[in-house]
Amino acid sequence: MSTTGSRTLQLLALLQTHRYWPGPELAERLEVSVRTLRRDVDRLRELGYPVDASRGVDGGYQLAAGASLPPLVVDDEEAVALAVGLRTAAQSGIAGIEDASVRALAKVVQVMPSRLRRRVDALRSATVAGAIRQGPTVDAEVLTVIAQACRDEERIGFVYTARDGERTERSVEPHRLVSVERRWYLVAYDLGRFDWRSFRLDRLAEPHPTGQRFRPRELPAEDAAAFVTASLGASAETLAIEAIVHAPVELVESRIGRWATTEAVDAATTRIRMAADSAEWALFGLAAVDARFEILAPAEVAELARVWGERFAGASGAAATSGAAATSGAAGTSGTASTTGASGQPVT
Repeated sequence: MSTTGSRTLQLLALLQTHRYWPGPELAERLEVSVRTLRRDVDRLRELGYPVDASRGVDGGYQLAAGASLPPLVVDDEEAVALAVGLRTAAQSGIAGIEDASVRALAKVVQVMPSRLRRRVDALRSATVAGAIRQGPTVDAEVLTVIAQACRDEERIGFVYTARDGERTERSVEPHRLVSVERRWYLVAYDLGRFDWRSFRLDRLAEPHPTGQRFRPRELPAEDAAAFVTASLGASAETLAIEAIVHAPVELVESRIGRWATTEAVDAATTRIRMAADSAEWALFGLAAVDARFEILAPAEVAELARVWGERFAGASGAAATSGAAATSGAAGTSGTASTTGASGQPVT
């Protein structure tokens, strides 16, 4: 049997990892009698931890919110995960959490044993954050409310805005939170649609717990991340882009061969075909070749290229006008500046 001190720490750790524990189950986990469990709970209360108890056949214990945050009990793996998670959160898309993450990280690292600090530093030095584009930000309070509901297996309600702008009230059984492609998603069973759904958190508002517990259902996927990935694949409107790039096929292949199929038209021209989730990413890829190109299809990508061409030409208009004026004043002539758009046509 464990000592009283170590058992008290174990009890505190269990109370921190689950919202509610039935008394007999908690006693069984600690390998003590129900009477001994009650004494251990009283000892935690004396130390300042607010533990609520409910009596009766289904009676149990839960750690209540106190006037101040009590010390947390974490093992080595949890401490390393906490430090790494705080580093990541400091650079995340969660609104208002960056500064708090930095402050919390400083406190955690300060009290870490040197062996754990070395593990955290090793992870930091061996990993690189490759944030190419920042996704929509998510309110930290929204993330916290939903995370707690997932942990406590408690139904929640919220207002959801669909892609077409329609706002509906939803009631769900939350399963897991997933971060995919710079966005946060909630995987949940929708009680109104009688099916599993994934919800983008930046489109979710006013989440609130209902106080109703539920028995977890079986997710129709290997895990929550796989479910979200499959949902995104099913809903994505993939664009099939075809373009002519005025560059040798070897150059085009070296620049965008990972994302496109290339075919040499002649020694200096290449036909490419690629699939993209958005017109913007298609243009980014084509621009990476650093050569003139014409978009053959689809029309919406060619139209976006035209709009971007006008916008970029306008961005350099002041400098171009200044340079043209200086040249005109010196030579006594005037001219019209133009640039070539992505479609190959002059944009004036």
